[in-house]
Amino acid sequence: MKNLFRLRAGGQRRYLSSSAALVALFVMMLTLSGCMYPKDQLKQNQVAPKDAIRNVQAAIDQYQEETSMLPIKNSTAETPKYEKFYIDFAKLSRTGYLTDIPTSAFENGGNYSYLVIDEETKPTVKLLDIITFQKINDIQGWVRAYIQTNSVLPKGEEMYPGFYQIDYKSMNKTAPVIRSVFSGQTLQAIVDENGVVYTDYGIDIMQFVQKNENIAIDAETDLRSLLVDKSDYVPVKAPLYRLVNEEPQAVQP
Repeated sequence: MKNLFRLRAGGQRRYLSSSAALVALFVMMLTLSGCMYPKDQLKQNQVAPKDAIRNVQAAIDQYQEETSMLPIKNSTAETPKYEKFYIDFAKLSRTGYLTDIPTSAFENGGNYSYLVIDEETKPTVKLLDIITFQKINDIQGWVRAYIQTNSVLPKGEEMYPGFYQIDYKSMNKTAPVIRSVFSGQTLQAIVDENGVVYTDYGIDIMQFVQKNENIAIDAETDLRSLLVDKSDYVPVKAPLYRLVNEEPQAVQP
């Protein structure tokens, strides 16, 4: 594995006034200027609660049992595997299977999309991190604009065959901090020869493989599933990974 981006962390220093009047004035000014956290931002800072996932899973199970269908939104054959079946909360609410949409759900101001995987065998509720999704979409827009203007990829060092680091400097951009929902580590975005941007979960997968040596993995195993099966989340805009020379390698499908 090649070097990955390191987490850049900064600190903030807060100053408090000893004067009660000044404190009151400061708080009032923050409120008037919109600097206090609104409710929507507070929702976005919440960690997705497991009880909400359990409640949605129960609603999905009951809905399927009673209707022989799944309350999911339409998708196409081209939709990526882990973006394919978003849960239709409006349908669940309208039909009485779910009283309240979770506050962690995108539809209710949260920063997760709830979706279903393994829809044909064992429909299971998982979460997609909207913050990472938006950051990758932003980078994709930068890359697309750069290609349209310069007719070349803004690529750096090759990370895997046909996948490269992104040259942010050439685009006059700063690399966003992408935090893994699986490990909390900082991940990087990579780009393929077609200009498609992905999140590189190679370091997460490698650590999982090292910690779970008894899990059977063959040349055809989709290594993304290792992360999904052991967590409440799905990877965001991740390429397909195979085990090559005992290391995870991004490959084209």
